[in-house]
Amino acid sequence: MEKPKHVAIIMDGNRRWAKEHGIVRTSGHKVGADTLVALCKEASNMGIEYLTVYAFSTENMNRNQMEVSLLLNLITEYMKYCRDISMENNIRVRSIGDRSGLPELLKKEILLTEEATSCNTGMLLTLAINYGGRNEIVRAIRNITHDGISEDNITEELIASYLDTADVPDPDLVIRTSGEYRLSNFLLWQIAYSELVFTEKYWPDYTADDLKQAIEQYNGRSRRFGTSD
Repeated sequence: MEKPKHVAIIMDGNRRWAKEHGIVRTSGHKVGADTLVALCKEASNMGIEYLTVYAFSTENMNRNQMEVSLLLNLITEYMKYCRDISMENNIRVRSIGDRSGLPELLKKEILLTEEATSCNTGMLLTLAINYGGRNEIVRAIRNITHDGISEDNITEELIASYLDTADVPDPDLVIRTSGEYRLSNFLLWQIAYSELVFTEKYWPDYTADDLKQAIEQYNGRSRRFGTSD
């Protein structure tokens, strides 16, 4: 099976999964974190070079503050576990998004994880935390302005070099779980020509077999990047 080099996933449905199972929302997020750990191992074993996942959006900050706090605490704990798993599986880890709005402890754990895994040579796992595509583009434009670059020198390549994903190829395949058919402000610049696959499954139920099926769909398509047939 031919593999996409870069797979991006919108991990959706944790809360609805928890509701259907009669448990609290936070338990759904915990099961979702376990699903991510398992899928990272499988994706790495399959030879996928880049895996980017939507862990926490800028819009998520607008949820009930107790839930936001619990979610960020869960991500903080996950980062510690993620370090160990990534070292065992030769996975590099990094985070993208607006770190200025994150708790100090979480920022510390992100840095520790990035540093600990920086010499690994396997798959790059990118965690989008407090991330929004529009926010990313705004931050990029502000930095371009700050650097005093004239408008005559602004190109698509220049803007891309100021994005959080500057050194990563654009996603070949974007997967969204839970039956929603929208992008929700995820990698808006980068997915201009990505193939999209949607599934009805909630994220906690997503498996390696589902990923393989998504890749099969990807392989059945013709990518023309705006050119004619």
